[in-house]
Amino acid sequence: MLRIDGVTCEYARNPVGIDVAQPRFSWTVMSDKRDVVQSAYQVEVALDVLFSELVWQSGRVESDQSVHVAYGGEPLRSRTRYHLRVRVWADREGVTAWSEPSYFEMGLLDSQEWVARWITATSIDPKPCTLLRRDFTVDHKIESARIYATAHGVYELQLDGERVGDWVLTPGWTSYANQLPYQTYDVTHRLEQGAHTLGVILGDGWYKGPLGWNGQENLYGDARAALVQLHLQYEDGSQAVIASDGQWTASTGPILRSEIYYGETYDARLEKARWSAPGFDDASFAAVYLVDEACTTLVAQESPPMRVIDEIQPLALLHTPAGDRVIDMGQNMVGWVRFRVQGDAGTVITLHHAEVLDHEGNFYTDNLRSARQLVTYTCKGAAEGEVFEPHFTFQGFRYVKVEGYPGELSMAAFTGRVIHSDYEQTGAFSCSDPLVNQLQHNILWGQKGNFVDVPTDCPQRDERLGWTGDAQVFVRTAVFNGRVPTFFSKWLRDLAFDQMPDGGVPHVIPNVLGAEAYGSSAWGDAAVICPWQLYLAYGDRRILESQYESMQAWVRYIHDQGDDEWLWNTGFHFGDWLALDAKEGSYIGATPKDLIATAYYAHSTDLLAKTAAVLARTAEAELYRRWHQEICVRFGEEFVTPRGRIAAYTQTAHVLALMFDLVKDDQRKRTADTLALLIRENGYRLTTGFVGTPYLCRVLSENGHHDVACQLVRQTEYPSWLYSVQKGATTIWEHWDGIKSDGSFWSADMNSFNHYAYGSIGDWLYGVLAGLDTDPEFPGYRRIRIAPKPDAAFSFAKVGHESLYGLIGSGWSREDETGQMTISVEIPVNTVATIVLPGASGLAVWEGDVPLGEAIGIHSVTQQDGDLSLEVGSGHYVFTYLAV
Repeated sequence: MLRIDGVTCEYARNPVGIDVAQPRFSWTVMSDKRDVVQSAYQVEVALDVLFSELVWQSGRVESDQSVHVAYGGEPLRSRTRYHLRVRVWADREGVTAWSEPSYFEMGLLDSQEWVARWITATSIDPKPCTLLRRDFTVDHKIESARIYATAHGVYELQLDGERVGDWVLTPGWTSYANQLPYQTYDVTHRLEQGAHTLGVILGDGWYKGPLGWNGQENLYGDARAALVQLHLQYEDGSQAVIASDGQWTASTGPILRSEIYYGETYDARLEKARWSAPGFDDASFAAVYLVDEACTTLVAQESPPMRVIDEIQPLALLHTPAGDRVIDMGQNMVGWVRFRVQGDAGTVITLHHAEVLDHEGNFYTDNLRSARQLVTYTCKGAAEGEVFEPHFTFQGFRYVKVEGYPGELSMAAFTGRVIHSDYEQTGAFSCSDPLVNQLQHNILWGQKGNFVDVPTDCPQRDERLGWTGDAQVFVRTAVFNGRVPTFFSKWLRDLAFDQMPDGGVPHVIPNVLGAEAYGSSAWGDAAVICPWQLYLAYGDRRILESQYESMQAWVRYIHDQGDDEWLWNTGFHFGDWLALDAKEGSYIGATPKDLIATAYYAHSTDLLAKTAAVLARTAEAELYRRWHQEICVRFGEEFVTPRGRIAAYTQTAHVLALMFDLVKDDQRKRTADTLALLIRENGYRLTTGFVGTPYLCRVLSENGHHDVACQLVRQTEYPSWLYSVQKGATTIWEHWDGIKSDGSFWSADMNSFNHYAYGSIGDWLYGVLAGLDTDPEFPGYRRIRIAPKPDAAFSFAKVGHESLYGLIGSGWSREDETGQMTISVEIPVNTVATIVLPGASGLAVWEGDVPLGEAIGIHSVTQQDGDLSLEVGSGHYVFTYLAV
């Protein structure tokens, strides 16, 4: 039963159009036996699926490595498909069959291979979207055909009147001056000998549309442009290239305006039927303009593309007190609405989008600020009816106000189309509390709605920016919920590109807030924290290698600030953003900014030292370890009294001191006890903001106050995670009291109802309550840590994570009447795990139907402080015992 499953190349199955010179391969080994470890592997890469034209074979390699195995053959060629297969050996189990053949295909590896020219239509009104077209002829039978395309703006590619691919909002958002992804499309099956037409629709997107709350436009350029290159490989061995050039023509069409914040205005009466198909008369189209711009910044698409991932049918049709007809989708979602309509030519249907209703049940959009989130459609009067959905915009909404719809409004005519970056969901969690399960649902949907090519703060108002602080506090939860290494690594390269010459990190990435908006602690620390968390989750050294200079530049930037190299007490900081202990009228909590800044200085320096050690930069690792020691000493001198009291009497100050290990061992108990006291004195309510909240429950649980953490998580009164759940939230709120108990709103100017930062509690749910965590010494779940922390507030909790090695599971349940504890775990092949059975004694534990001492796969058993610690190999285990 030993077999190979899930062979990937650079985290993807059968990727087309990559540009990694030495791609890495990973595979999952499956077995129905316990304690199975790969002892050797063999990889073959060939030009044909029969593997007769090998370009690399590893031979038998004595190694247990099954993730990130680098290609080691001759240089890979552009536009070439390579076939891949793997087999492995395992002691006692023999050898697997070869895996099912998979493939990877290279894109354009040299910028000189781009013969296409950038084309634009600058003489056309800048608001209506641009149509670009080019007729061409296929002369012979096609063997393969690939289109390589990108844009300044966003684009939709068409071939012979039909859309190519299902990606949306391509090429996404990036640091355009430094890297611009191109996309690769396999169109072999759509081309035969004869006449054909390429078409491109261009919109403003992030490139030149309004961004930010000040309405600034043209941040990266003032003209949309397209770059398209179609490569035809004929069966007779000849080739042809159809590229964007002066032979293309341009016009406008029915999309009168389509922008990120604005929405879309579409007049179907202006449609040019089959404008991107052969035989269309393009006499009314104008000549295009050629743009003299190099292709040196083009890179192959790395991050997962944005797609329509899900569809939602409306939950209810509402008639509000104000007389509006409103559709309730039942879920705060990100994307748009597709609808069917039959109306006379000139009939105008308008869709307004909102996240919430006000306390009277009326449609509420004040929190959108200047973002209109408006879709306007004018019917062409088609007898068979019309179907419409927007092109180059997206909305954050649950409710849709419909105006002008002819006849009876039917929910069946409307469908919510959910978009986000198409990452694989890898995490699942459930427990005995249905409200906490809804919280987990909200965390997942908050991540979906804000992972739209970059990790944004919110998806609805005139912002939707890649805030670094939000990303770093949520990244540990994010990497559990989804396979997002390429999503983050692309964004982190943008961060490095936009980093200031002095090493300061902008508040948002890509940076659209200007040259002065950078350098805050906890925000800029994303440069260090995010790469490290990706490394822990995926064991990928290349991420650290790629980001090391950026990480180093950020820490050295901090070191150079202020009048004390071991304290950070100068500059602008967001502090404990939105903490509830803030002064009236302030967004910044009561915890001193210099305490927070110095704590993060210590943390980032510590992670940088660890990164240097991983990368074998021994001298630098030692240097940064000394820096870290000096910072910790100065933190203690500045913010901890001689008798061990944290000088700032706030929850966040105590959380950071504990989480970042800034208090001495003999001071930890006092610090943790004081934190628990602060929470109890506040009626088991938190006062933390963006900085303190992510670590609050973890430090309580790890320092003797797990019961307090559990009460915090299950608290339903404001402020708490479950307060918003009780209020009907389906995503995470920006503010603990976004909607107050009387139904009024926290504010109109900054009140998002889809803001994932406080969803960072997911890390505690998965890693502490259910007990599944990484081991920093063996990253990527090569060694797994399972140490659940049951509590009387829950009768069970379980978690699953699809790691690069396979599915990992951890679950516990307790019978109230007997006190019997059951802990179930799933350990994938080629990994080992440390499992802690809380309150267990080795003499009274059963695994399945045998005593623990007779169980197969158990490497060692150690009694530790009332718990039992096991070292186990792969397999499924069920432990039962009476907890002490």
